[in-house]
Amino acid sequence: MTLSFWRYTHLALAVFSSLFLILASVTGTILAVDAIQEKIPSYQVANFDAITLQESILNLRKIYPEITEISIDHNKFVTLQGIDKEGADVNAYIDPLTGRIIGHPHKKSDFIQWITALHRSLFLHETGRFFVGLISFLLVLVSISGFALVVHRQRGLRNFFSTIIKEYLAQYYHVLLGRLALIPILIMALSGTYLSLERFNFFETTADEKTTIETKSNAIPKNTFDFKNALLADVTKIEFPFSEDAEDYFTFQLKNKKIEIDQYSNEIIAEEIFPVSVIFSELSLDLHTGRASMIWAIILGLASLNILFFIYSGFAMTLKRRASRIKNKYNSKESKYILLIGSENGSSLRFANSVLNQLNDSGQKAHLAQLNEYTIYPNSDHLLIFTSTYGLGEAPVNASKFMRLVTEQQQEQPLNYTVVGFGSKAYPDFCGYARAIDSVLANQKWASRLIDLQTVNDKSADEFVNWIKLWNMKTSFDLSTTASVYNQIPKGLEKLMVLEKTMVSEKEQTFIITLRAGIRSKFSSGDLLAIYPANDNRERLYSIANIKGNIQLAVRLHPNGVGSEFLYNAQAGAVFKARIIRNNAFHFPEKIKKVALISNGTGIAPFLGMIAQNTKKAEIHLYSGFRQKTNSTAHYDNFTSKMIQKKRMKHFHVAYSREENQHYVMDLIKRDEDFFANLLRDGGTLMICGALKMQFDVENVLDAICLEKNNTALSEYKGNGQILTDCY
Repeated sequence: MTLSFWRYTHLALAVFSSLFLILASVTGTILAVDAIQEKIPSYQVANFDAITLQESILNLRKIYPEITEISIDHNKFVTLQGIDKEGADVNAYIDPLTGRIIGHPHKKSDFIQWITALHRSLFLHETGRFFVGLISFLLVLVSISGFALVVHRQRGLRNFFSTIIKEYLAQYYHVLLGRLALIPILIMALSGTYLSLERFNFFETTADEKTTIETKSNAIPKNTFDFKNALLADVTKIEFPFSEDAEDYFTFQLKNKKIEIDQYSNEIIAEEIFPVSVIFSELSLDLHTGRASMIWAIILGLASLNILFFIYSGFAMTLKRRASRIKNKYNSKESKYILLIGSENGSSLRFANSVLNQLNDSGQKAHLAQLNEYTIYPNSDHLLIFTSTYGLGEAPVNASKFMRLVTEQQQEQPLNYTVVGFGSKAYPDFCGYARAIDSVLANQKWASRLIDLQTVNDKSADEFVNWIKLWNMKTSFDLSTTASVYNQIPKGLEKLMVLEKTMVSEKEQTFIITLRAGIRSKFSSGDLLAIYPANDNRERLYSIANIKGNIQLAVRLHPNGVGSEFLYNAQAGAVFKARIIRNNAFHFPEKIKKVALISNGTGIAPFLGMIAQNTKKAEIHLYSGFRQKTNSTAHYDNFTSKMIQKKRMKHFHVAYSREENQHYVMDLIKRDEDFFANLLRDGGTLMICGALKMQFDVENVLDAICLEKNNTALSEYKGNGQILTDCY
């Protein structure tokens, strides 16, 4: 099925169910917290699963002359109802071996009862239960459609847990948290749907299917119940005989059946086998409420909170895509200029809208549409295409049909065309879809290329203006060549102050800059700093280190580099605006004993902060590659030596590619192949930061090592979350 089908299905289901999902998520979170609190303090005794019925009942009868009922709840708390030796009524949690009272059952508070009723039926009784069941089912469909979207985004199930391309915060965390919460949310939704269907007797069975009864009137020989080996953990309730009359029996309710037992001979008098639906009902309650496990209750609570975030981020993504709506003054049949856009998140639409408005204002009839809306244009002589690239070289959602349409619908008159591609040079498929469109149009008899393919990196208004100038010369138009006309100024930035900065030299082109953030700013090593050096929409991202509460960057000064020159020219005491982006996917793992850090060039920066903050003294091995020895590498040597003395890291392995003994970081990895194979096999973590090409080379080397040494592909360790990357 197409991406658009899954996307619109996902959106439609979310819109329809959003209000109910907000209520269900908020109340579900509260009930998950209640399920956790219910287990604190715990009234479960040690070795509960090993206690037999015989030793428990014999011990309890010595202490309590009259026992009416013993029940074991989902928390494995044992409640006894009866009378003690002093004749006092007892209704308490007890130790099933000693009979000691360890607590008393408490009724749910009015607030929790109110929340439970709201969660189950919205206070609408059976009608409300129906709606809750329907919303649970819709949540199943939302989860499935979301799963399909992530699979498509990641280019297949195999890459489901691969690195997510960071476009903006709402999109990134929508996908990241969606992957983590998918299974819990799906289980929660399926169990909720089942419980609702059961409420309306959807799984009702006949009497013959419900029970199997054996009575004294049958000639079937009786089985004897084995109290000696039967476990208390397998029982949910025991009803004791009311008297010593032989006609009064024990009634045992197990998880899958109910039996009556002769109190003298231990013979099974009657047996009722529960239908499968009852067993599924109990299982669904456990899964839906988290009542049987504190860990599962915590997971359900977090999943419920995630649903609230998904609603916010999902609508934020939708509004972002629709922020620049297409408003045409002329239809496609009468227009001379046809502008077609392919955009996943609206970035290219903003540029195209600006061109459309200028053409219309100059008295020209122009029409803007999506690439998927391509058709015959009888009065047009110019085709302008503005398209981004989705994922790794694929078509955006609103451009997926264009290739087929352009070959099926041939224009009746010659048309000049020009293609402008939008993308980021950080990825190998830079403007890949724009290049594909340009090639397809070049093979159409009616199409004539007016200007060679133009590309725009990182939404640069300056690069877009370069195309405007070329187009003006070819067409004698006078579209604006002022970059600010096409810019979008970012909002919500915070002020940072430059504390200190090292200098570059002819040999040393890397500098270290330290910044002070606001007192309320929170960040960790591995987070990203986004700066806007031209005060426009062009964004530059840098991995940061947290050094004594300050932000530290290692930056290579590039000739004419917009971001690096901006930072290098900032003097101590200077203040500029930026934003810190949480990058939780690249934080140092908290519960890990051994970590290998691999970097090249300025990618070492976040690792320095991670090492400095390694107060738990996890075993860290740092592998770094540089061109040659410089003042910066001397700084790294001094720093790592101090950290090794403080036992905050184990080893620092460095490679220089332009020194006398020339070698690369990949050579270090091959040299220590046994170390890396053992690290990953034993559950250790490997973090990579630096150039994207270095990441690919390192992963190729590691993949070969893992296949040879561990008979396991590197992708499996990636799927386990053992490989963390932040490369550019």
